[in-house]
Amino acid sequence: MFRPLSIFVGLRYTAAKRGNHFISFISLVSMLGLMLGVAALIVVLSVMNGFDRELRQRILGMVPHATLAGYGDQGLEDWESLRDQVLLQPGVEGAAPYVQAQGMLTSRGRVQGVLVNGIDPGQEESVSIIGRHMQHGTLSELQGGEYGIVLGELLARFLGVAVGDKVTLVLPEASISVAGIVPRLKRFDVVGIFSVGAELDANLAYMHIADAARIKRMSTGQVDGLRLKFDDLFTAPQQARAIAQAQPRPLYVNDWTRTHGNLFQAIQMEKRMIALLLLLIVFVAAFNIVSTLVMVVTDKQSDIAIMRTMGATPSMILRVFMVQGILIGLIGTALGVLLGVTLALTVTDLVAWIERMLGIEFLSADVYFISYLPSELVWSDVGMITAAAFAISFVATLYPAWRASRTQPAEALRYE
Repeated sequence: MFRPLSIFVGLRYTAAKRGNHFISFISLVSMLGLMLGVAALIVVLSVMNGFDRELRQRILGMVPHATLAGYGDQGLEDWESLRDQVLLQPGVEGAAPYVQAQGMLTSRGRVQGVLVNGIDPGQEESVSIIGRHMQHGTLSELQGGEYGIVLGELLARFLGVAVGDKVTLVLPEASISVAGIVPRLKRFDVVGIFSVGAELDANLAYMHIADAARIKRMSTGQVDGLRLKFDDLFTAPQQARAIAQAQPRPLYVNDWTRTHGNLFQAIQMEKRMIALLLLLIVFVAAFNIVSTLVMVVTDKQSDIAIMRTMGATPSMILRVFMVQGILIGLIGTALGVLLGVTLALTVTDLVAWIERMLGIEFLSADVYFISYLPSELVWSDVGMITAAAFAISFVATLYPAWRASRTQPAEALRYE
């Protein structure tokens, strides 16, 4: 089979056992460094993509993409007609009424701040994923007038309650009685517990919208606003404002970019910065390729001179050493991609197994917004990492190969 001389000699130089073991060691280190750099980039970017996915699916699946509410404490009247108009707008997937209150839940001497959402169980699933994450009970068990409540799993664990137990809601309002000024209290029965594996499990509770309106002393048929869900959450702010501006009455617009946008932006920024930092590992491996080839060129001075005297052109010598450097880059990059893809596909289960074996929790839901290490392999990221690593290793071969092509046969053979 025909092979160009430069490729043949370059492959022989790469596969040959050298007398200088230090050069072989540096060549192996540069290959391993490139492999580890590529693998680390793939795994870390996959984990960051996993956090981004969980943010969109879990956190932004629980909180509304946008809300339309009345100004001040007036609430929203005639919300049914507004909902019907909103559902006709392009891009709107769901709209549901809500009543929201902040307070404290207490049970067995424990107190925890909580955000209470009053919802219509029949309409809530059009704007939220909570119905798919119920551990105990269902949303349908929230009935108006029965004062049932659904708690997050971490919140229920902190309060030490389960389904069937009672909790007391303390509202930040004072009531005047014969005993003086006392806070407003209301007992609720725990009818369900949900878990989305995020910080919302520790500070969120649901009750029927009629019960929420009653404890807030709102008039009949009045709600705080409408929760909206769009087919594209990134266009939600603009679409919600356009819907509000088209209404004859003034509406206050809020969206996910104000409540959780900073978290999303932080993940995007961290992904870019970590990718740049890990790319330095690839650059270090590329410098090792440069040093390896420079030492090989020095070691092969006499061979280069002999090939020159036999008619080899400088461009042929250039290609010989470029083949050697490119082969190191190809092997290191290929092994890195194989290792990185394997780890990216298994890192979630691997970390969970380590947590079970050691009895520790790396990502506590009390601190982080999700309680496990997610991973999502994006093949476009793998392609860009592979291309970048190969391009860096290719550039690293140019100077040593050029230096080899400038070797003068008479100078190289003078002391041979």
